[in-house]
Amino acid sequence: MFPFEGVAYAMAPGGGSGDGGPMSTVIQFVPLVLIFVIFWFLVIRPQQKKAKDHKAMLSQLKTGDAVITDSGIFATIRAVGDEFIKVEIGDKEKLVIKLLPGRIANVVKKSKDKDSDAGSSSESK
Repeated sequence: MFPFEGVAYAMAPGGGSGDGGPMSTVIQFVPLVLIFVIFWFLVIRPQQKKAKDHKAMLSQLKTGDAVITDSGIFATIRAVGDEFIKVEIGDKEKLVIKLLPGRIANVVKKSKDKDSDAGSSSESK
């Protein structure tokens, strides 16, 4: 009656050949696990490390540090707050703007502490 009746029986599950059992299913997932492990070590882990280093750098910012913003602007920190950082850009006009702390890309030059300046001047006398 149906012209493909024999083919349908050949494709039925549990036909005896090709059924590897539960071990076959585990072996099929091994490449996916390997891909995830490689992805973890090449992408996720370095990105987490970079984010941790950036967060540590932001926590150490203080007034007087020379920084570069993520848009490429060189600035000097004038005030550090919880929600924003005031930075000075420009030499003549003393233009001060507010930035989100996460927008600081890199510290170019750390400011010197007053304690370390006082200690070095008293030692040299």
